[in-house]
Amino acid sequence: MKFRDGMWQVKEGLRVEYAEEVHEIAQTEKGLSLLCPTRKISSRGDTLNISTLTIDIEAPCDGIISVETTHWRGAANKGPHFELFPGRQPKYEPKVARSDKGTTVSSGSLSATVDAGEHAFGVRFHSTDGSRVLTSLAPHSVGLAYDPAPTNQMETGDLRRFRHYVFTQTNLGVGESVHGLGERFGAFNKVGQSVSLWNADGGTSSEQAYKNVSFWLSSRGYGVFADTSARVEYEVGSERCCRVQTSVEGQRLKWYIIYGPTPKEVLYRYSVLTGRPNTVPSWSYGLWLTTSFTTNYDEETVSSFLEGMKERDTQVDVFHYDCFWMKGFRWTDFVFDSEKFPDPKGQIARLKSSGLVNKICVWINPYIAQHGAVFDEAAAKGYLVKRKNGDVWQWDMWQAGMGLVDFTNPAAVKWYTECLNGLFDKGVDCLKTDFGERIPTLDVEWFDKTVDPHKMHNYYAFLYNKVVYEALQQRYGETAAVLFARSACAGTQRFPLVWGGDSESTPEAMAESVRGGLGLGLCGYAFWSCDIGGFEGLPTPWIYKRWVALGLLCSHSRLHGSSSYRVPWIIDGDDRSDQGCSRTLARWTALKTRLMPYLLAQGASAAARGLPLSLRATCLEFPEDPTAWFLDRQFFVGDSLLAAPIFDESGEVEFYLPRGTWSCFFTNSTRTGPGWFRERHGFGSLPLYVRENTLLVLGKPGIRGAVYDYTADVEVCLYQAREGASVGLLDAEGKALGALRLGAGDELEGKEILKGSWTISGSGRQIDDESYSKTIKWLS
Repeated sequence: MKFRDGMWQVKEGLRVEYAEEVHEIAQTEKGLSLLCPTRKISSRGDTLNISTLTIDIEAPCDGIISVETTHWRGAANKGPHFELFPGRQPKYEPKVARSDKGTTVSSGSLSATVDAGEHAFGVRFHSTDGSRVLTSLAPHSVGLAYDPAPTNQMETGDLRRFRHYVFTQTNLGVGESVHGLGERFGAFNKVGQSVSLWNADGGTSSEQAYKNVSFWLSSRGYGVFADTSARVEYEVGSERCCRVQTSVEGQRLKWYIIYGPTPKEVLYRYSVLTGRPNTVPSWSYGLWLTTSFTTNYDEETVSSFLEGMKERDTQVDVFHYDCFWMKGFRWTDFVFDSEKFPDPKGQIARLKSSGLVNKICVWINPYIAQHGAVFDEAAAKGYLVKRKNGDVWQWDMWQAGMGLVDFTNPAAVKWYTECLNGLFDKGVDCLKTDFGERIPTLDVEWFDKTVDPHKMHNYYAFLYNKVVYEALQQRYGETAAVLFARSACAGTQRFPLVWGGDSESTPEAMAESVRGGLGLGLCGYAFWSCDIGGFEGLPTPWIYKRWVALGLLCSHSRLHGSSSYRVPWIIDGDDRSDQGCSRTLARWTALKTRLMPYLLAQGASAAARGLPLSLRATCLEFPEDPTAWFLDRQFFVGDSLLAAPIFDESGEVEFYLPRGTWSCFFTNSTRTGPGWFRERHGFGSLPLYVRENTLLVLGKPGIRGAVYDYTADVEVCLYQAREGASVGLLDAEGKALGALRLGAGDELEGKEILKGSWTISGSGRQIDDESYSKTIKWLS
């Protein structure tokens, strides 16, 4: 929200008051408390009839400082509140020091210094060693606002006709860029943008987002997390070009500044604050195939799809039944459509025993349709959100007369979990948790009367996915749970995984999805996916095949559409040629299967550090390269693989390689960065480059399915590897087995963990398909 009209004027109709000076500084148990009047105090009389802002600066742990600005402290601070330090809060004693430069509170590597000048206002955030100034709160950067403007103070005795805001503005340095704020589909660098954090079902082509996260990452080595589940409005260099403004409606605003100095260290500390992602089971990395949304299907359809995939040399690890496993008008009532699926438990067992698929997923959402089998029970027992007059809150959007599960009610949580257990009893292994964005805020009363309905709008995604994830953990084990979620807010990264929502079947939408995945990854989400081929519309064969390449290099890979199937033979009339859809899908699925030793180890590492596995922005790996902060058409898969999707029908692509020697995965040819390069590719490849000093372990060629022995008959590939280069290996259960290390004289250490006829390749991998030399052309 903008409060000013240019630099000099207040926006018409508003009243804005700024903290003009730091009048008093009090030391507290956790840091400092600043009393800041909204005019300079030259005499006792100046203390009358003015507002003040209290700014509390605290140091909860090393590298993190919180800043809370409050106008009226007596205002209720209703929940829900984010679960901070969900693991364990590190013990830390803040340090306070005074000098002629100001009063400083330090949290290990990060400090905040309050300006010592008389009648001055200013707070600098800097590294404790003095080597870096990160940002600051300068004059006229902290304030409150009324809309509309009251004509006198007496009017504020009744706030019902006013909207009251608190805002802060942190300085943007010259050349500084800002990234994150959730899964946003616009420009990767947010400078110049107005961003409103409000979960919405708006597709991937607008300013709306399914996953709004109140955290942004700066190219200067710090991040900022706004600690509120309410709507947060950002003006990122868009009200004042040199500032990031954060505003909320209410009486207080709290945020945390998190120091790196590297972006990876920032994300690690952010994950300590809001929660680290859990790991996901190895089978989930394989190919997922769905029935698609409104398509007509039954048991015979499902079997034919899976048999068709096997015939075309593609193993499906997870099959997903989308919405119409239940009858229309009945979502979600957890009851299989008896006409289409007369024996769901038997069918699922037959599919698994046939080897056509390993795991089964079904679609759910938190909405309970009036015509469904469970609505009456849920309504009668108070499991659904109510209106203020006591009625069940209902509307006819999406499902006729649908209600909304009230996850603030422990009894409703228990009931919903029992419903899920009924699905698990039938053989369902994982769940797609769709929707959760259209959460009402008006005429609503929750079971928990302490929550603010407006704050519940975004936070509902956290509660919904937490309940489902924990139900999966209770049934299948702490590390065996996985869901496929669309909505999210801060903290939801703890419950992997998420996908990018409803995209169109166009190259532009594919690029939007990449930008969304990159931004969400910079908010601590380790695992991300998208609808291969796009959700809306029917992709042309070339778009489908290029999206297959992108999708199989995401951490998780799912074929899914809206009103059309995504099995490859429907896309191109069952072209069985080398460049057809079926063969393209088989190749990329086989490649991901071979990468499983690398992906599983990298996934565990990414989750432990709060980093994205894929899509990982180049700036995380090369933060000192200014170009890396603007790259939104390429990404890393883990630490060592750089991929550039192709968005043009010609197969041409332009991409950037940072400093170092890079090896083409498909040909072992090398390029030297930094620099921009252009290539043309057939459908079986894209620019996929291996970073120098990499040991890459590949599974045995020909293996089908994501789960196998990742130490047997593997190929250990050396890419300009130097002594000391190493790689960890995990088994299919996620247990660490040890590490391979390149010792003196290129001797491979730790090889005792390898089994069978493993091999080592000294200059990249063994090239088993010479066709790439004909389908890849370097243009520059």
